[in-house]
Parts: sequence; C-alpha cells; structure tokens
Amino acid sequence: MWGAVGWGVGVLALLVGLPLAASGRLPDRLATHWGAGSGRPDGSMPLWAAAMFPALIWGVLAVVVMLTLRRTWAGGAVPGWAVASLGFGGVTLLGGQASIVRANLDRADWHEAGSVTSGVVGTLVVAATVGAFGLLAARRAPAEPRPEADVPTLDIPAGQRVVWLARTSNSWLQALAALTGLLAIAVGVAALAGLTDLPFLLAATPFALASVLVLGCSSVQVRVSERGLVVAFGPLGWPTRRWAAEDVESARVESRTPAQVGGWGYRLSGLGTTVLLRGGECLVIHPSKGREFAVSVDDAERGAALLNSLSARHTG
Repeated sequence: MWGAVGWGVGVLALLVGLPLAASGRLPDRLATHWGAGSGRPDGSMPLWAAAMFPALIWGVLAVVVMLTLRRTWAGGAVPGWAVASLGFGGVTLLGGQASIVRANLDRADWHEAGSVTSGVVGTLVVAATVGAFGLLAARRAPAEPRPEADVPTLDIPAGQRVVWLARTSNSWLQALAALTGLLAIAVGVAALAGLTDLPFLLAATPFALASVLVLGCSSVQVRVSERGLVVAFGPLGWPTRRWAAEDVESARVESRTPAQVGGWGYRLSGLGTTVLLRGGECLVIHPSKGREFAVSVDDAERGAALLNSLSARHTG
C-alpha cells in the first residue's frame, strides 16, 4: 500500500513540477491539443492550467483507486487491477505532460508548437507495458500463508505429496527501489521534455537499472516440493535458483545477521551465498555440488525438515 501512495505522490509532483520547472522557456499559453488530421496545435491553456489539469485527473484516479482498496483490500499484495490502473494512468499522464512541454519548449507562441505524435505513441506503448507488468506481478504473488499448528516431527505419509511455501520481503529495499525508479522517471521525463541535453536513455538508464536490481532482491519466494527447492526473486518470481531434492545433502536452520554476510540482499561471503531480507532465521542447504545457500524465511525449520525428508526419500 505504501508503494502505491509513494507512486501517487511522486507522479503528482512531476506533473505539476515539470512545466513549472521549464516556465522560463515556455510561452504564456501552452498548446495542449492537436488536430487529429493536421497534427497542428488547435487548443491551448495557461501555464498554470497546463500544470494543474493533468494533476487533477491523476488526483481523481488515485483517490478512486485508494478508496476502492480501502473498502475491498484484505491485506497482502495490492490487487492487480489497482497496480495496472495506477501504473498505466501515471505513465500516460507523465508521458503526455513531457510531450506537451517538449512541443512548446522555446516557442514564442503556442501556435508554433511542434508535434506530439511520436511522444504520445511511445507513451502509450510504455504505459501498456507497465500495466501488463503490474497485472502479471500481482498474479504471481503468493497468497499469505495461514498459520499452522506446531508439530514435533515431520511425517510424510506414503503416496502423498507435501509442499512448503514461504515468502519474505524487505520494505526498506522496496522503498529504495521505488525511490530510484521515481528518479529514473523524473530524469527520463525531463530528458523527453528537452530540459536536459542528455539523451533519454543515457539519463534514465542508471537509475532504472538500479531500481530493477534492488527490486529483484527485495522479495523472495521459497518452495519445497518433490522436485526439490526453488527460490524465486522479485515480484515476478524471476529469476530463480533450483536444486533437485537428490542434490541437497542436508538442510538446516541457522540464524544470520547482516554483519555476518556483509549486508542486505543477495550476498556472497565466507558462509556461501545468503539472501538476507531480514536478520534471524534462515533456511540453509548444503548441496552436493557448490557452496552453501541460505535464504531468510519464516518457518524455516519446517522447510528444512521437509527438504531433508524428500532428499532421504530420493537417495535412500
């Protein structure tokens, strides 16, 4: 939910701030509408209205989504429709605002504004991609696990299949990914609007890459089944690391801290590979080949017990 709030505030600030930041290079009135056939500007707004009108549209959309979530959301992952709506709407409005500012930049009169066709087409493509990404990410998010009664031992009845699932996330890493993502959008929008001499890709790529990498290390989904252990990263559950049950010599629970492994996220140290999203209990495996692998998850003891039982079944 906080990610959605941050996205809403960030988009609002960019919609209002972009034309105001370029006000010294813009005419008093901005071209805001172009003829479908001629491609020439045929409508305009004062600078303040051009800044506030898309912000008002975004505010209404964001409020409607938030109020609907407040009534229907039961916790866990934000529904896919909300992610897609906010993602598509925000990118569309930001791209449109950047295209308008760029078309009016350094023009003496709004009638001289350039075309926005390429900017609008590119914006819609990116917006559709972001919306689809949001839907896909929400669908792949696992349901919140229900608490189970403690059992002293793990017994797998013959002929039955048992699956253990766990998910962990780090809100600080997610916030950092959101921040770098907003910076990438802000720099990219400024480049598209012509406020910087840097090419769009050169300006936005470092922040976008940092956002994607941090987001990929901010959450993890762990699954133990007959096939072995699968650790999936990020909101899309990709990339993944897999170990067949017969390739795991042993599994155990071990407490690890950031000081031991060198920080948060995906870490390589003398202890092997550790995916540490919170300090404390980790599921640690000792594979038949390669170094040990650990991942911080809740109920790691049950996962380790199941993995040991499955490994023994395959190798026994």
